[in-house]
Amino acid sequence: MSELIRVEKRGHTALLTMNNPPANTWTADSLQALVQIVEGLNADRDIWSLVLTGEGEKFFSAGADLKLFADGDRSVARDMARLFGEAFETLSRFRGVSIAAINGFAMGGGLEVALACDLRVAEAQAQMALPEAKVGLLPCAGGTQNLTWLVGEGWAKKMILCGERVKADKALEIGLVEEVVEQGQALERALQLAEQVGEQSPSAVAACKTLIQSGRSRPLDQGYIIERELFVDLFHTEDQREGVNAFLEKRKAEWKNR
Repeated sequence: MSELIRVEKRGHTALLTMNNPPANTWTADSLQALVQIVEGLNADRDIWSLVLTGEGEKFFSAGADLKLFADGDRSVARDMARLFGEAFETLSRFRGVSIAAINGFAMGGGLEVALACDLRVAEAQAQMALPEAKVGLLPCAGGTQNLTWLVGEGWAKKMILCGERVKADKALEIGLVEEVVEQGQALERALQLAEQVGEQSPSAVAACKTLIQSGRSRPLDQGYIIERELFVDLFHTEDQREGVNAFLEKRKAEWKNR
């Protein structure tokens, strides 16, 4: 199972590489592995960021293997939909910052896993799509929800209902990705962003991420209240005292994530 997603720890960053050639498709085993990996990283207080990329130069991930659905078995469909949902929702709830380094085609569930990340860096040759409706299916791993949240209803409908495939430059224009880099540079740039995360208090970053994502499901007035509560909660952490005093003493903070 671990061979389908390789994990390498680089300082405070975990590098996850989808490794199911030739197209890094998702399987029941790899989806369950993703849940276990992210839960393990959540428990590791030394890990503050996660970078996800695909093995090889052509595919980030082509999503699910359609052979699974060829015979129309509804029990298989139900099981896979549940596994996809559990895996990508677990990734979305990762305690730290998750960054997708999109190094090639990101199709269907391959794009949905990138949508579940906090940030996306795409290489110039990358192409992205949610083409499920072309084969009589629909994006069931957060695609209809997360894409709409990122790019707005119009572009979400264009990509999902019209089967529009977007290249990296268009993805940047519509807000689907945060950065576009030259071919072969996505992983390096994603790791640089992870280093930037490491300059912040991991306790504060986790709280900020919670607040930003809660805006999808809570009214604005509740968000203001929770924002103030989490601000005060940070005063229970060592990182809060370290950060303020490091600034006042004109030195670099030494974060403990506690």
